[in-house]
Amino acid sequence: MKFGVRIVIDPDGYRPNVGIVLMHPDGRLFWARRVHRDGWQFPQGGMNSDETPLEAMYRELREETGLHPHHVEVLGATPGWLRYRLPQRAVRRNDRLVCIGQKQVWFLLRLTGEESDLRLDATDKPEFDHWRWVDFWYPLEHVVMFKRGVYSSALRHLAPFARHVAGAQAVPLPCPVPDPRREAGLGGRQHQRPRARPGGQSACGGSEPGA
Repeated sequence: MKFGVRIVIDPDGYRPNVGIVLMHPDGRLFWARRVHRDGWQFPQGGMNSDETPLEAMYRELREETGLHPHHVEVLGATPGWLRYRLPQRAVRRNDRLVCIGQKQVWFLLRLTGEESDLRLDATDKPEFDHWRWVDFWYPLEHVVMFKRGVYSSALRHLAPFARHVAGAQAVPLPCPVPDPRREAGLGGRQHQRPRARPGGQSACGGSEPGA
């Protein structure tokens, strides 16, 4: 139970969850460091039994970034659920309901408020202790390994919405997905090198945040 509301885990062991890709108008994304940890990620959180994905998204947005609905514009969302499994070390087998992973709906939001509206201390137990802006494809190579598949699927789906707002230079085409046969030394067609961005940056690389 969380604040008197039942937390749901589906019959396959996945907890319904929402993820938030918060975009600066120039195409960079909000990237935050978890409290007392080295890991960086997008805001996300589990849905309660009485919430729709949109309601859960706005609640998590407020709790983790201090932003309210009037500070953002919803640009798009992923259709259906995107799933990832937790590493074995993170699965709590002694719980009555065993959660083996998350199934997520991802939302792309444009920041329409000011950066000063962002607050990481909006709750008594903050999720993050530092944040920065990063290039659109930067998270694919820097999020924890077991979330990379979901991040790739979410960003590839949301990229056209972001590109429409920020432009093709800010949101270039993604790097091709590597051929698993080639990665395993089994041949397969060699994929093309990613197109360089101005200044020599790769389309799926990243930069340190701007001011």
